[in-house]
Amino acid sequence: MSIGYACLTIGVPGTNLKSCTAKNVTEEKLLEIISYNLKSIENIIDYNIQNNIKLFRITSDLIPFGSSPLNKLSWWEIFSQEFLAIGKKIRENNIRVSMHPGQYTVLNSPSEEVVSRAIEDLNYHTKVLDSLGVEGEHKIILHIGGVYNDKEQAVNRFVDNYKQLDDAVKQRLVIENDDKSYNINDVLKIGTKLNIPVVFDNLHNEINCYDKEKSDLYLINECKKTWKEKDGNQKMHYSQQDPLKKAGSHSNTIRISKFLDFYESIERQDIDIMLEVKDKNLSAVKCINSVNKNNKIIKLEEEWGRYKYKVLEDSPSHYLEIRNLLKNKNKYPVVQFYNCVEDAMETETKVGNSINAALHIWGYFKNVADNKEKNSFLKSIEDHKQGKVSINSIKNKLFKMAVKYNEQYLLDSYYFFL
Repeated sequence: MSIGYACLTIGVPGTNLKSCTAKNVTEEKLLEIISYNLKSIENIIDYNIQNNIKLFRITSDLIPFGSSPLNKLSWWEIFSQEFLAIGKKIRENNIRVSMHPGQYTVLNSPSEEVVSRAIEDLNYHTKVLDSLGVEGEHKIILHIGGVYNDKEQAVNRFVDNYKQLDDAVKQRLVIENDDKSYNINDVLKIGTKLNIPVVFDNLHNEINCYDKEKSDLYLINECKKTWKEKDGNQKMHYSQQDPLKKAGSHSNTIRISKFLDFYESIERQDIDIMLEVKDKNLSAVKCINSVNKNNKIIKLEEEWGRYKYKVLEDSPSHYLEIRNLLKNKNKYPVVQFYNCVEDAMETETKVGNSINAALHIWGYFKNVADNKEKNSFLKSIEDHKQGKVSINSIKNKLFKMAVKYNEQYLLDSYYFFL
């Protein structure tokens, strides 16, 4: 089993992506952005290798206007060496990648123009994966689309339009249940009819449920029947509901106890789980560390180094609790550790705690900072006490100093990103 995340990487320098607007498109601008984005993707793959993350979704925004006439570049040829180098790392480290076109890629639309654009977009996604030199188990995930007041006709259009796709696209395409129109039973019927693998999404199934009597395990096993050996391991999407937002909104982080209950209920290891969550790689590392019970406490100590100042900012009591938890070097209290981190970050942050954490970070610089930096920082602290500046303004100053003075321990900290 592999556990992974989608598109973006938090707290890792050199992994952000660039884009441009249609009015700013030039050949020179596109070449610059594509080069930059490919380097970022390579850095993300390097990070995933270092952290034993074997599942990753590549953003559809990798190539600006990749399926649009606005981009006339033969980017797959111009950057063929870069693609092959990234693909080599993916293959040699047994990483499985995927892509997921957005909401405007609708194969069952009654509009021929929309369908034509959808087909072009699927061709674009296929070309990205082909350029990486990865095989057919590296998939493109697609929703069925809209209902358009006649679900039966909408399904028939999907079936007819699917048949128009190139074989290279069909080899990679998998379909997923959504939270509004097509429940898992609908998608299973289509997948079985067209011989397309089906991805089960647990949160979508909670919201747009086919049968409340059917467990997730039952439905996951039904989906498995649609996966062939050539497709690789069955894939599914796992997410948790944000309790403060509308139904279907992904949580900020994966609550580890709830995830482990789900993980243990699956009773299988031949399935890959894509996490859909706002803190991306952070939850992926958390879940991987938690299912690997043979890890040593050094794994948690490394994680603590990244989380500690954020926890101190949010909840000093949890900060002390975790420090005590990690004193016994012969244990691996992974669930207790992450539960404490999660509880701390759900605590309402107080101004005094924010200042306390900022002063701890300042301790790295107080003997090396120049007078201008010192005066600026101390003034910001006073202004924050009076509500004149935000804590993020202070964090930005501290982060710039971490970069300037090359404090790697701080640059690896999630304090600046969460």
